[in-house]
Amino acid sequence: MLSEKKAGQFKISLGVSDPKIGCQISELPKIPCQSNEFDSELLRGVRLHFDRFVSDLKSRDLEKAQLGLGHSYSRAKVKFNVNRADNIVIQAIFLLDTLDKDINSFSMRVSCCSSIVCREWYSWHFPELLKIINDNYLYAKVAKFIEDKSKLSEDKIAAVTDIVRDEDKAKEIVEAAKASMGQYLSPVDLINVQQFAQRVMDLSKYRRKLYDYLVAKMNDIALNLASLIGEVVGARLISHAGSLTNLAKCPSSTLQILGTEKALFRALKTRGHTPKYGLIFHSSFIGRASAKNKGPIARYLANKCSIASLIDCFSERGTTTFGEKLREQVEERLDFYDKGVAPRKNIDVMKLAIESVENKDTAMEIEAPVEVSGKKAKKKHTAVVTDDMAVDKPTETTNGDALEDHKSEKKKRKKEKRKLDTENDQAMDDGANGVESEQDGAVKKKKKKDKKGDNGEVLVAAIETKKKKNKSKNRDT
Repeated sequence: MLSEKKAGQFKISLGVSDPKIGCQISELPKIPCQSNEFDSELLRGVRLHFDRFVSDLKSRDLEKAQLGLGHSYSRAKVKFNVNRADNIVIQAIFLLDTLDKDINSFSMRVSCCSSIVCREWYSWHFPELLKIINDNYLYAKVAKFIEDKSKLSEDKIAAVTDIVRDEDKAKEIVEAAKASMGQYLSPVDLINVQQFAQRVMDLSKYRRKLYDYLVAKMNDIALNLASLIGEVVGARLISHAGSLTNLAKCPSSTLQILGTEKALFRALKTRGHTPKYGLIFHSSFIGRASAKNKGPIARYLANKCSIASLIDCFSERGTTTFGEKLREQVEERLDFYDKGVAPRKNIDVMKLAIESVENKDTAMEIEAPVEVSGKKAKKKHTAVVTDDMAVDKPTETTNGDALEDHKSEKKKRKKEKRKLDTENDQAMDDGANGVESEQDGAVKKKKKKDKKGDNGEVLVAAIETKKKKNKSKNRDT
């Protein structure tokens, strides 16, 4: 609190380091606040000599408290980081690109035939193998198996075929080994070549596992982006932007040229043509488009990637429906440029995507109660089965049982007669409702006729005669 003396009175004001907080304090509690160089210098002195103002506080305790506060803040920031899943993808794609470079360079070390440094490796021993096999992993595998070309005979054609998976190539390798112009390698050199070939094979296997891991992680955090543009290209976009949130904040024009910053600023500096596409050039859509349509397709694809990243970043439930629909739109746009077929509007496609997502949600909600009530359904099924058994059993009765059933049916008919008689008597007592009761009786007669069949016709005739008698009595009265 700062005080100033004016006209015999002290004016008190609150010194604040942040002027925005001072404005809020002065507006709500209406306490006068000020924030200037004098206040900041005063607060700095208070922080510096804080241990002297508090008697029980030591300077070491204050340092420990500050260190603990810093550690807890950093721990909370790492623990509750929104982009912690994105960081895994960023590291995975960076490692994948590095592995690709390393495998290519190592394979060139194994198969190099023109470099002075690598003359002692396998190409000097068997140079013809390089023209037969182009794949790096396969070349290292074959080089490890063959070792010394002079020992390769026709007996090993089957083993080479298992590696190459082509019998013609295996025979060509054996024939080339017989007439090879390569030089002799000592056993020590061959051991080094084998070890290096094994290292290349291990790296290639690890690269495949890392790719599968990257695909799984991309399907967890960016389903729509991965289904639209692919897992590798999507991961590169996320890595270059820094996180999925940063990628979602980028406009489509920025996303289109991500990865071409040097070319962009060089073009702006020299006033030349700016680049049309960056990392999205690795997508198959750009390669399929013609030369004159690569720019428009890149712009359209960047627009769809921006929509997909927004959906992945801010949607509560992951689904690939939107990414698949956006991919269909890009396919339609390619057909439009090639064949002139008009594509669908974006609003119509998005409506279809939303409807399909809602239908999936309702289907999942319906399936869940069915699974819960499975035991009840089983119980009902068993009850129905027992009822059917009970119904089937009387059909296997003897003649004596049939007579008993006939007597029970007669008793039931007598009870029905009594009920009908009581109903008719009540209807006759109500004079105003007499006609309606007759109509109801007629309806009931029809129902009884339908139920009873031939045996019920005698019953209905008896009831009608009784009704006529009652009517004649009423007329006499």
